[in-house]
Amino acid sequence: MDVQALRARADELMAQFERMRSGVGDLQQQLKAVQATVTSEDGLVTVTVGPRGQVTKVEFDPRIYRRPNSKELSATVTETIHRATAKAMAAVEQLLRPYVPDSQFQAYIDHDLDGIFRQLDSDLPGEDKR
Repeated sequence: MDVQALRARADELMAQFERMRSGVGDLQQQLKAVQATVTSEDGLVTVTVGPRGQVTKVEFDPRIYRRPNSKELSATVTETIHRATAKAMAAVEQLLRPYVPDSQFQAYIDHDLDGIFRQLDSDLPGEDKR
């Protein structure tokens, strides 16, 4: 990689850093406020989760007592939690998208530090790239 390419990469990284630094306060508040509420297909279970997919509230419609099948209820609750978590994660991803390069985005979402560092290493000039 030549000096001009290194300068261009450094400028790109500095611009990314400035974007992150200038918006981090607002981003933190927006991320903390993320929540997703999903109701099961049958309307008997409603689940609310926070930004990390943590369950913050589970509500049961009183009609649920008319159907005493515990396995079915368990499956409904689990499936509703999964849907709510997916919805919350989609909101978090949308908020983070402007701050994380596409090449590193999935690694950030998966909390894959090895993947992030591998990507950063591949962006640096190495002995074999000269």
